[in-house]
Amino acid sequence: MDFKISNKMWGEIRKKSLLPAIIGLLLGLLYVFYVMQIKGLIAETWRKNIGHAFFTLSLIIIVYWLHRASGAFFNWYKLNIASKTKTKLDDKFIPFFAKTTNVILWIIALIILLSHFGVNINALVAALGVSSLAIALAAQDTIANLIAGFLIMIDRPFKIGDRIKLPTGEMVEVLDIGVRRSKFLSEDKAIVIVPNLDLSKKKIVNYTYSEEESA
Repeated sequence: MDFKISNKMWGEIRKKSLLPAIIGLLLGLLYVFYVMQIKGLIAETWRKNIGHAFFTLSLIIIVYWLHRASGAFFNWYKLNIASKTKTKLDDKFIPFFAKTTNVILWIIALIILLSHFGVNINALVAALGVSSLAIALAAQDTIANLIAGFLIMIDRPFKIGDRIKLPTGEMVEVLDIGVRRSKFLSEDKAIVIVPNLDLSKKKIVNYTYSEEESA
């Protein structure tokens, strides 16, 4: 079973890697032709500029390949794993993880490129660090709820349809497990919305789970 899953996953990644591989091969052949036929005939300034151009194109191709490979992985996970789980939480987290991965890849590529061209990136890295800290402080509740939702997805203390007791003492039925908040149906048919952080920090009693275990 695991072997089949692994083959499917790598098959998807190989498909998405084909185009970057072809572009990279063509660029490599072009570089070999340049070194053998042209490099010795041009001035040093042109050599340096062409070298920078090849470096930039190579970096873009590598990041493009990683972008497509990560996209293939997340798409495979969505179709083959997330679609078969009872919770929809992982379905909601996949686009977030995919976008975050792509942003991180291109930021790293930009830092490498600037460093290659001799730009002092210490100030940029410091600015990014300060900006990230400011954003994290401003959105700490949102981030905490996202992390809590991710932990609920992993631990699965309850699933949709379960009958549980909330930290407030209310008896509810699980309707939806969201990225930041989860929805429940109370005994008086009211919709109860609770932040995931509250659910992860306090005791939850799952009566459906205990009934399934005893059965």
